[in-house]
Amino acid sequence: MRFADYEYLIEGPRIKILKVRIRNGKVQRRKRVSGVKGYTIRGGRLQRISTQERMNRRRGARRGKIKRRAKLARALMKRARSMRKLKSLGGR
Repeated sequence: MRFADYEYLIEGPRIKILKVRIRNGKVQRRKRVSGVKGYTIRGGRLQRISTQERMNRRRGARRGKIKRRAKLARALMKRARSMRKLKSLGGR
């Protein structure tokens, strides 16, 4: 979902509520997020993200980025191969 689809509501200056997609008057996703950098919401309260967790998240994000890039490359390779086969059979 794109960033523009989010609607921010402020519940005090420290906690934001993301409201996404309302259909037939039903809120399909309503999430409270921290408005303070370095803090997260756990059990309805703001809690500081530990250094260890921050490091693990950063490592995970880096690893995820590499994996996403690799998976995309494989998908593109397979698509190119399929298109070559299709063209050789006289399609498209």
